[in-house]
Amino acid sequence: MNIFKYYLTEIKNLIVDHKNNLKLKNLDNLQNINLEVPPEEFNFDLSCNISLVLGKSNQLNPKNLALELKNLFENKTTYFKEIKVAGPGFLNIKLSKLAIIKNIKSILETNQFYGSCKSNEKYNIEFVSANPTGPMHVGHCRGAIYGDVLANLLKFNGNNVIKEYYINDYGNQIKNYVESVFFRIREIKFSEKFPLKKNLYPGLYIKEIAKKIIDNNLDINFDNFEKIFDFLKEKSLHESMKLIKNDLSLLGISHDNFFSETDLVNKDLVNKAIKQLNEKKFIEEGFLQPPKGETNENWKKTKRLIFKSTLFGDDSDRALQKNDGSWTYFANDVAYHMDKINRNYNKLINILGADHTGYIKRITAAVAALSDNKIELNCKVCQLVKLYKNGKPFKMSKRAGEFISAQDLLNEVDKDQIRFMMLSRSNDVELDFDFDKVKEKTKENPVFYVQYAYARINSLHRILNIDLNSKILIDEKSFNLNLYEEKILKKIFEWPKIVESVSKKFEIHKISFYLYDLSTLFHSYWSKGNEDKKYKFIENNKIKRDELLIIFKLIIIVIQNAMRILGVSLPKKM
Repeated sequence: MNIFKYYLTEIKNLIVDHKNNLKLKNLDNLQNINLEVPPEEFNFDLSCNISLVLGKSNQLNPKNLALELKNLFENKTTYFKEIKVAGPGFLNIKLSKLAIIKNIKSILETNQFYGSCKSNEKYNIEFVSANPTGPMHVGHCRGAIYGDVLANLLKFNGNNVIKEYYINDYGNQIKNYVESVFFRIREIKFSEKFPLKKNLYPGLYIKEIAKKIIDNNLDINFDNFEKIFDFLKEKSLHESMKLIKNDLSLLGISHDNFFSETDLVNKDLVNKAIKQLNEKKFIEEGFLQPPKGETNENWKKTKRLIFKSTLFGDDSDRALQKNDGSWTYFANDVAYHMDKINRNYNKLINILGADHTGYIKRITAAVAALSDNKIELNCKVCQLVKLYKNGKPFKMSKRAGEFISAQDLLNEVDKDQIRFMMLSRSNDVELDFDFDKVKEKTKENPVFYVQYAYARINSLHRILNIDLNSKILIDEKSFNLNLYEEKILKKIFEWPKIVESVSKKFEIHKISFYLYDLSTLFHSYWSKGNEDKKYKFIENNKIKRDELLIIFKLIIIVIQNAMRILGVSLPKKM
């Protein structure tokens, strides 16, 4: 149950029913009314801006209107225990015992679905899509985890979600990669020195791939690169994708679909996409202006096909052909997104690296053009990750060559620590990953603090010999909460609003923040019991108050639901 939606509906219905008594002639802006969590110092459950919204549109004093609404709500609903007018006309609302028990029962019944924003869209989320020329690096990890968690969130809300990886297995970088494997094979088999060519990949992993290919293909002659290119490309890509898939698996990530760029080219999808855009009159033949930094003298003016992306909000029109007439990378990407549209997804999400920010407008324009503005493409950028140890920038082995691999990271810390910490900041800002912090067993380590809260509650249930899944009965007459329990319960009631907010803007980090806040409230309550016997949970191996069992159960439900979305495990003992 989302109490914010539920009681907002109650409030709106009361307003409509009593508009004449309230002298409200204009209710056109009811959609601007909202319920929020009031500041902690007010010690209320809900805060409503209704007086400010309706006062302005009806030319009424907001504070006077707030006083009238206060009287109306107190007399017409049993769900509100206390209402106070604050500031320029906000209504701060404290829920009644009836409302609290009703909400608790709803959470217990909903259980693993508590907080879900019911939806039924068909999503395609493309993420990672790292060049298959070697292992994943640390930057890929962040985008991979973000994409995976976003998929989990959308599934939690009831959507049909496909997680997709676009394999960039076509173009010069692939030729350079295969050539690197070839020379490593020559190095191993014939002791030839690996050439110092600019475009080759120097990483040690290339040696490992070369050795595997040799061991599995003893009858193959590796004398002529051109003759065995196709064979070597297939084997090299197979091995590099195995590395990537293994890294993803260690991070708790799997994809539903792998889409090959080579297949895209072989199926002539680029020509089909160009034809479709041309039929819609979104393509013209012409010349492009030199890019920034290029002079007219240095810029080779070549007539080529151009996509009129400015019609769809882009800063400039985009070339679909290179100087030699071949298709640009962008043209291939247009074809790929045409294929996504043809697979009948109504929501497309691309998770991009920090170096792809400038690419967003053009591909968004392409999707709009191909779908007649019917399909939404949402691009989210994951910024860089900086590693720190002992307060200083940390450099690892760089087994991969010029970058730090996911494997290097996994050798230092475990999957849960990586996933949670990668989600501890907004995706669009740089992230400082502190190895010391994620290994600490203190409040300063958020993933530990959340897991510890869960483990502590489980330890209480073991002491009491109570099954966490057993049904909890609520004695409505004797039901009573102290201040600490009220704070925890208020935070638990907030969970559906967090899910709703995160689902709108894909701000996954808000879940991590929420979990930390909830865990802090629980640990504070636990510590209070050590200071004051009055607040102890257990006495003589018995629970002191039945309300505690309810609070524990609700915390467990929310932590389980949230951590399932984040893909982080919950140990029962720590």
